Amino acid sequence: MRIFRDTLTKLSSTLLLCAALPVSAAYDQHPRSEEFIAEASKEYKVDPAEIRTWLSHAEKLDSVLEAIARPAEKVKEWDEYQDIFLTKKRISAGKAFLQEHAELLQQAEQKFGVDKHIIAAIIGVETFYGTRQGNYRVLDSLATLAFDYPQRPLFWRELKAFFALARDEEIDPANIKGSYAGAMGYGQFIPTSFLHYAVDADNDGKRDLWGNPADAIFSVANYFKRHGWRNGEAVTQRVRVTGKEYEAIINDSLKPKWTVAELKALGVEPTSKIADERSANLIRLQGKVGAEFWLGEHNFYVITRYNHSRMYAMAVYQLSEALR
Repeated sequence: MRIFRDTLTKLSSTLLLCAALPVSAAYDQHPRSEEFIAEASKEYKVDPAEIRTWLSHAEKLDSVLEAIARPAEKVKEWDEYQDIFLTKKRISAGKAFLQEHAELLQQAEQKFGVDKHIIAAIIGVETFYGTRQGNYRVLDSLATLAFDYPQRPLFWRELKAFFALARDEEIDPANIKGSYAGAMGYGQFIPTSFLHYAVDADNDGKRDLWGNPADAIFSVANYFKRHGWRNGEAVTQRVRVTGKEYEAIINDSLKPKWTVAELKALGVEPTSKIADERSANLIRLQGKVGAEFWLGEHNFYVITRYNHSRMYAMAVYQLSEALR
């Protein structure tokens, strides 16, 4: 009887909570919910009834829509952006993280061929080494963005993947926390990245990117390996510019599209030795004492596969250098 009474109490609490939510929070009633359910079921073989139930529990969050409209990469220049990530506190915490997880980071570097300082810097930039993983319920964030954000196709895809990973990892979707954009764990993987790149490093049958540093570290390393990281190669270097011909190619591509010889012909002068046949592009950032010019090489581009922002990649690179 006690179990029955407890069940009734929980059911009553759930019904009261649902009654308190606005009608707009019931995403199972959204005009496109059946379309979404059909797609997710077909693509990932998730039970339609299960998806419908979880959509009924998802709440629209206006704070998510407000946050995604003003990401730091779009509202700040490099002179301010760098102050968020290149701090004494973050560098000190990063060195402690490297020391605490020295064996794991060394194993990841050897297994995946990715610099351990880059792995640590990614986790440092994303979540201050796992300590700031986000307090949004991912179910709410992704449902809000999938159904109520104008650029929803991206998040429509991520919400489908979210239900698949919850099933695969046997996790309650309502208990998963992350960022306002649905990124999760130490490395802030979005659901599709989780499905493709997350690693069970300790072979315990779970890919736990929230509480298991081994899984988190190996997963970040795997992500970089799969995106073509070349261990031992440079990431970027400061360059000098002369004339005006270089102006036409500033920030023209994230992916390297010019040879160093071609860049030199346009007035770009590297400050460190680099082969003329290497591919790169010209980056300009607004620094604290004016424009800064950098050479974006292949590994710089690989960092932008994690976040498609030059400033983000530069923050990761410079933090990794500070951690050495």
